[in-house]
Amino acid sequence: MRQLNSQRGIALPIMLIMLAVMMVSSIYLLKSSNSSTLTTSNLAYEAALAKAADAGLHAGFTYLRNVPNKNLLLADQAAVGYVATLPQLWTVSNPNFWTGAITLPADADGNRVQYVIHRMCTLPGAYDDNANRCQITAPRSGTTGPRALGETLKIDASNLAVAAQIHYVVTARVFGPRGGNVVTQAVIMKGP
Repeated sequence: MRQLNSQRGIALPIMLIMLAVMMVSSIYLLKSSNSSTLTTSNLAYEAALAKAADAGLHAGFTYLRNVPNKNLLLADQAAVGYVATLPQLWTVSNPNFWTGAITLPADADGNRVQYVIHRMCTLPGAYDDNANRCQITAPRSGTTGPRALGETLKIDASNLAVAAQIHYVVTARVFGPRGGNVVTQAVIMKGP
């Protein structure tokens, strides 16, 4: 009988240890599922912001496509968010980059989209002026002379078989209602 008495009560500490392990495991599982949900939510929010920023890219593209007079592209047009130059050292984090930008009305989700169009030239004026250095490319193959594809991507290439296409960068950024932001860019090539 002594052996039976000495074994009483051993189950209680073992059950308490098992209960503590199960409680820690359930807390970890809860935290893990919450972080997965938050990550998925943040990715969806960022994707929605990127789609909202497309409105700015579209507005800039529409202006370049429908510009009434090509001479308007030789100088800054602040009313439409157009800048005739883009210094090589400017990035989207430089406040000067956004000088002249246009802010669109807030969309249904409360996103505010801002865009600016830069012509990739060092100076305003004609792209073929000797003092001006513009990023230019030959038009699509099959419509031009004997230039090899990509050969004119140098900034100082000037011996094109036909009129060059000048590079324009449309940059859009969106400010979301929850404090998120996204920046997108599109390069558009257009003849002079």
